[in-house]
Amino acid sequence: MSQNPLQMSITQLAGVGPKRAGAFARLGIFTLNDLLAHYPRGYENRQLIKKIIALKHDETVCIKAVVTGELQSKLLRKNMRIHTLRVSDGTGFLELVWFNNRFLETRFKKGESYIFYGKVRMQPKKQMMTPIFEQADKQKQTGAIIPLYPLTEGLTENFVADCVRKALALCTELPDPLPLSLRKAYGLCDYETAIRAIHFPETAAACETARHRLVFDELFTFQSALFAMKQRRIRSFTAPVLSGSAAPFIASLPFTPTKAQAKVIDEIARDMADGTVMNRLVCGDVGSGKTVVAAAAMYMAVKSGYQSAFMAPTEILATQHANSLEKLFAPHGIRVALLSGSMSKGARKTVLSALEKGDIDVVVGTHALLSDDVTFKNLALAITDEQHRFGVNQRRLFSEKGKNTHVLVMSATPIPRTLALIMYGDLDVSIIDELPPGRQAIDTFPVSEDYRSRIYAFIKKEIDAGHQAYIVCPLVEDSENESLRSVTEYAESLQKTELASATVGILHGKMKPAEKDSIMNAFKQGAISVLVATSVVEVGVDVPNATIMLIENAERFGLSQLHQLRGRVGRGSSKSYCILLTQGKGETATKRMQVMKAHQNGFTIAEEDLKQRGPGEFFGTRQHGLPPFKLANLYSDMPLLAQTTKAAQDYINGKILTSAEEKRTISDKIHALFNNHVTIN
Repeated sequence: MSQNPLQMSITQLAGVGPKRAGAFARLGIFTLNDLLAHYPRGYENRQLIKKIIALKHDETVCIKAVVTGELQSKLLRKNMRIHTLRVSDGTGFLELVWFNNRFLETRFKKGESYIFYGKVRMQPKKQMMTPIFEQADKQKQTGAIIPLYPLTEGLTENFVADCVRKALALCTELPDPLPLSLRKAYGLCDYETAIRAIHFPETAAACETARHRLVFDELFTFQSALFAMKQRRIRSFTAPVLSGSAAPFIASLPFTPTKAQAKVIDEIARDMADGTVMNRLVCGDVGSGKTVVAAAAMYMAVKSGYQSAFMAPTEILATQHANSLEKLFAPHGIRVALLSGSMSKGARKTVLSALEKGDIDVVVGTHALLSDDVTFKNLALAITDEQHRFGVNQRRLFSEKGKNTHVLVMSATPIPRTLALIMYGDLDVSIIDELPPGRQAIDTFPVSEDYRSRIYAFIKKEIDAGHQAYIVCPLVEDSENESLRSVTEYAESLQKTELASATVGILHGKMKPAEKDSIMNAFKQGAISVLVATSVVEVGVDVPNATIMLIENAERFGLSQLHQLRGRVGRGSSKSYCILLTQGKGETATKRMQVMKAHQNGFTIAEEDLKQRGPGEFFGTRQHGLPPFKLANLYSDMPLLAQTTKAAQDYINGKILTSAEEKRTISDKIHALFNNHVTIN
């Protein structure tokens, strides 16, 4: 049986020897199929020809012009020769400029017409810099839309494009992974047309049609895998039925929950009462009241006769949650305990025994809850706070402390709902997109280095008034870039100079957990008035007395991270401030800081963050398991998500007629997208 051309080695192409094969390998290209899936990163449209009179500064365009003079060469300095050529198209004259190109001397004939493609500049005179060119009647590099590929050392744009042409000539039949009925329903071109047009589009419209089809493929494949995983979970496990009502708990609160909180509590109640395992993410802004929602879920579990566990990323945060829950549950006789790594052996033994006997209803702890000696009598609900601080494996171990335990994970990173569905795989998603009334706005000031002395004077004034301040730096250790201040050196300098009268503490990620907790506890108790830290304070303890958040090199942080850091202040009754000290003077840095000044809503800021940085940087692809999409952008392609969501649901539910070959192709694409970690039947 002859070999499938798509599986042929890249070395089968003329011109690809061991050296170039090694270069392709660095790009993850080993077969012709890999090469065809190596999509252009962009294009140069060399089809549109502009008149010289209409040229604008800094645009890259094509012109068709006649050579009006001889090529001029001039030695500017040693090893630097400039070549100039004067051309005209009847609407004006243009000077073409090249550097150190000795091959030009025999290339032009006065009076002949050529196509030139390059970047225009208008000052000091109208010029086109280092254009590519060819005779007007012998076009190969112009008159077309030229693909620009991701490259590595040893490969050029032209060579990769030539290899793609050769691969397409060999692969004359490309199997289409999407059933014809699905393509017709969503107006998609066939796969082979899309592949040919994404590499060598004849028009801009053809390129967009191809991209639309291939992005649909990526999102459809990804979501089909997610729905398959979710369906398997729903079908595979029965879970404790927790049918208790949260109404008595809500009635005992000293405030009325927001509509968003009430809606999420209802979603959780339905999940826990239907007999299947709940796997739900609660995503909400800083201060939106996620803890109260979690408490309502624990109340329902306890009143249904089961235990609940609440895991937090740090000991001090676990202690804070335990204290809060004790107060909330006091009117209802619910027994709360804390389990942490720093407990004495005797205290730990007492808690472990009470958990096993069922004498504790709710336990709050750190990853110490994952220890083998932690045994529950009847755990039915496992809650993880600040879920991004825990790996998927830790969440799984936590849920396995009970039998088919309901799982609730919470995140303080505001994410648009559609993107949250993508990011968190097979979790159901609840969004708390409303803040409780009375939450104060934090005055935000983007400032430059010129304001530093005034900033320190303001911090000193606040400290003298009995308040506290955070100062956040982006790096722990010394950097070659002097603008990035070492946390330790910076803190020591402040203690000796501008803030000599204050008590300055240091907090960074390289400290041991016990050290971090000790420092944060001292800050919370008021023993430290200024805390110099890295972004480890992004998630943390309520310090109502802290009124200033100064962020050094603010342009180095993402908008959503800046918002999280800002949320560390404004937790008391005193007016609070966030100062964004920036070294960046560019338009992008200025625009980002103005977003922070103008907006307090985390979801609005997250939208801007996604728009400006893209989902890879926003989420952290490696940390969150997002596949490396080749074309799809989870922000700009959001309108397609609705279509692919329905298509994937219909496919998994058997509503789309699919041949065995088509199912195999879809399955293969899912394997490739998830590195063989996901299988669907």
